[in-house]
Amino acid sequence: MSSEQELLTKWHSLPQDKQEEVLDFVEFIGLKNSANKIPLGERLQQIRTRIVASGKHLLDEDEIEKELASRRGGLQGREE
Repeated sequence: MSSEQELLTKWHSLPQDKQEEVLDFVEFIGLKNSANKIPLGERLQQIRTRIVASGKHLLDEDEIEKELASRRGGLQGREE
């Protein structure tokens, strides 16, 4: 039996939720492979495009600063 057939046989014997975990893991391994990685700038552009297409509001520079400050413990010493 080939490795591929053995993997499929074992995968088919798993419950549905475990099969999905295996698929997620395989996808994760594929993403770790540097040959398959999308450059960060391109990935960020894809994310931005999806956000814009969804109709969600994009933060401006001030809103980004406020968001970062709030996540890091507040806006100490900053003029509003």
